[in-house]
Amino acid sequence: MARLRRPDFMTKDRRESYDVRVPASTANLGAGFDCFGLALELYLFARATVLSAPGAESLARSRGASGSTQLPSNPGENLILRAMRFTAEREGFRLPPVRLAVNNCIPLASGLGSSAAAAVAGIALAYRVAGREVSKDDALQYAREIDGHADNVAAALHGGLVVTLARGDSVVAVKKRWPKAIRLVVVTPRLTLETKKSRSVLPEKVDRADAVYNLQRSALMVALLEERRYELLWDALQDRLHQPFRQHLIPGVPEILALPRTPGLMGIALSGSGPSVVGLAMAQFEEIGRAMSACFHRAGIASTVRILEADQDGLMFIESRSSRE
Repeated sequence: MARLRRPDFMTKDRRESYDVRVPASTANLGAGFDCFGLALELYLFARATVLSAPGAESLARSRGASGSTQLPSNPGENLILRAMRFTAEREGFRLPPVRLAVNNCIPLASGLGSSAAAAVAGIALAYRVAGREVSKDDALQYAREIDGHADNVAAALHGGLVVTLARGDSVVAVKKRWPKAIRLVVVTPRLTLETKKSRSVLPEKVDRADAVYNLQRSALMVALLEERRYELLWDALQDRLHQPFRQHLIPGVPEILALPRTPGLMGIALSGSGPSVVGLAMAQFEEIGRAMSACFHRAGIASTVRILEADQDGLMFIESRSSRE
């Protein structure tokens, strides 16, 4: 079990506490529609403390990327708690009441896998509260059922670049380490886009030429990473299955996807279904971020630029210490 230093919001020791860290993720990476997921060094931290007092009920306290604090009146609304209960039901064990403390640095509804991270956190905490080792195979299946996005949940679980395959009711995930030389310039506009809406604009059928176009480029992504042919990333990130239809839902994104190649910029793609956009870069990170953000600015939308590395570890447990009586 990996041991990490606890974040500041987890400084108070309590009895029977379990801490996890789960990364954000970007999915699709252009041509890899619904099969590529890449974990990012942007995290959700969660602590579950078992409540032993008679009649205690589960409760949750969350701090988000904006720094706001929320106390849901109905804990059933909290996705992490729902995932904990889902796992306990599937595994056939009783889940005790818990106090859940969450510090989520992943912006919500941004195309960066916030719900996938929450689902993975809840599943992992349920296993730990029950005194069981986490089965990543089972966790992947459960998280997919809860979140619906196998590419995001697989990246959150395993870290690195993950290729997923739906095989009947199950999911297979194969991990590949992401090259450290390639960073992610992630630009998130201050607006949200529901996945349901972004799915609704996709055509039910595609031309064979477009399907072959994407097959070639998704295969190219895996091959170029193996051979370190990073100059081919620009081609590998091109897509005909989802980005041409989704980009017009988000002001500024068509202009970002049309930005020309510049020094250091290896390619640009919509992050998942949006609205965040991710640039793959090897240099000039700040300049690339400013160019992407300027497209949102010209559309009258403020945005946040994050320069991130890929997370290589996925789900991690953080050592907790027992509290004083």
